[in-house]
Amino acid sequence: MIGDRRGCVQSTPVIHRAPCSRWSDGELRAETEEDGRSALIQSDIWIGFPRAEQVLDRLHGLIEMPRQTRMPGLLVHGASGIGKTMIARNLSRRYAPEYDPESGITHTPLLLLQAPPAPDERRFYLHILAAVGAPSSTLSMKAQSVASLEVRVVGLLRDLGLRMIMIDEVHNLLAGTHREQRRFLNVLRYLSNELEASLVCFGVSEAVDAIRGDIQLARRLDEHHLPNWRDDAEFSDMIQTLIAAMPLERKSNLKVRSLKQILALTGGVTSRIFALVKDLSIDAIISGDECVTDDAIAKWTPVWSRHANAQRRLERSRA
Repeated sequence: MIGDRRGCVQSTPVIHRAPCSRWSDGELRAETEEDGRSALIQSDIWIGFPRAEQVLDRLHGLIEMPRQTRMPGLLVHGASGIGKTMIARNLSRRYAPEYDPESGITHTPLLLLQAPPAPDERRFYLHILAAVGAPSSTLSMKAQSVASLEVRVVGLLRDLGLRMIMIDEVHNLLAGTHREQRRFLNVLRYLSNELEASLVCFGVSEAVDAIRGDIQLARRLDEHHLPNWRDDAEFSDMIQTLIAAMPLERKSNLKVRSLKQILALTGGVTSRIFALVKDLSIDAIISGDECVTDDAIAKWTPVWSRHANAQRRLERSRA
């Protein structure tokens, strides 16, 4: 777990600047550096913790697997915000499209798509064509039947050398009727069969039952559950790694109770943990602490709710 030493104390006074029209060069540089670090914190950050790397290793094995008639696949499920999309995008960056100047073809080993809001075959095929940059003439919804879109998509993806189809937010298919769900699952299975490409789906746990509605597809997709974080060594290591990735000038030494507080505040959901640590890091830069402290965690409240009580009192006084 993270060390039991006392949290970092503020070593420099907090400077409250009054509004003015001019700044010295030193103040301008400090202000620019502060803004730059805050922007860096707010950007997407990838932390390769073991549970994510385990899934990535499995996906890497699938995409490098020799083609076969019935390619195996994977269904990754867990709570919303647990990190499924982060994993999908990370693998997508590793297998980005590559242009071959000799053949004039862009090889696309992996295609990452978000499932349409409802299980609609036509919309799904059009999303695929748009994702691979197909000419706009092929995207006319009224001009082509579902069958012609299907032929166009299969031929184009085969030319691109596709080896894996990843569908994020696959639980969107639950918005359709049982018949619509079955038809959409048939489309996924058909594409996997025709292209001899692995199918990988990401979604909340409720989507598992929908996938199981197609027995043939369910048999091919191994299930991998991403649980919420718990109070254990893995969670402690993840917090340490995440805080260390923040551009702070001082090391943060947190007590065990602070880890429990982070877990309680976030419910063990990865996206909430990241948002909390990022918020604390930006506050540490602004305050001059330059590290995440136990006291800051104890006093932390979400940005959107910090002024809620005062706002409610103001509204009541107006009423």
